[in-house]
Amino acid sequence: MKILSIGNSFSQDAHRYLHDIAKHDGVALKAVNLYIGGCSLRSHYLNMLDDNAAYDFEFNGEKTGIKVSIRQALVSDDWDYVTLQQASHYSDQYQTYSPYVEALAAYVRKYCPHAKILIHQTWAYEKDSKRLLEKMGYRTPEEMFARAQECYERAAKAIEADAIIPCGKAMLLASQSGIEKVHRDTYHASRGAGRYLLALCWFKTLTGKDVSNNTFDEFDEPVTEQERATVINAINAVTGG
Repeated sequence: MKILSIGNSFSQDAHRYLHDIAKHDGVALKAVNLYIGGCSLRSHYLNMLDDNAAYDFEFNGEKTGIKVSIRQALVSDDWDYVTLQQASHYSDQYQTYSPYVEALAAYVRKYCPHAKILIHQTWAYEKDSKRLLEKMGYRTPEEMFARAQECYERAAKAIEADAIIPCGKAMLLASQSGIEKVHRDTYHASRGAGRYLLALCWFKTLTGKDVSNNTFDEFDEPVTEQERATVINAINAVTGG
């Protein structure tokens, strides 16, 4: 299975453990993330038009030092899945999605006609975060996510995406269920439970495999058994068990 993400640091968070979790479960999976920090759909679109080799080519959750354009990455392999997402600070504003997401989807289909296109649903910022309260103007993470979820569903419909990876829903549920820190800086995922949750969400969405007994434990920060159980319950809840 081969996955290419046209993303930013939020897809970087999701990819960190994805390959290793798949390997641990006996699934051969190649995961490439095209990284520019904070990159929006509009910026991806402009880079697409210019064939700009501005992206860090991250392979199986690791940096490579290679720079590529979107086109170069698309034609570099026979991808099974290509993911698109909005930058989190624009995720609640649909006018920042269109017409860029439609153009990017058409570009992906031109170069990878057999690939399924997935929408990577990003997540709300941490409770009491200055980014949430002051920059985004929300009182709660629930308010921010509700708006972002609506936009992602609308974008998925506009491009006839094959699925939405429900990371935003899973992050919110894990936080509501008692994990103290699913964020590391109030907006990126924590290096332990947060990134574990994202990778499991991707793995379950991509493969349909049961994650209830997942025992992957090669984390960059410790994950307690209670956090592991909460993460798995959240993934099962948002993906239908």
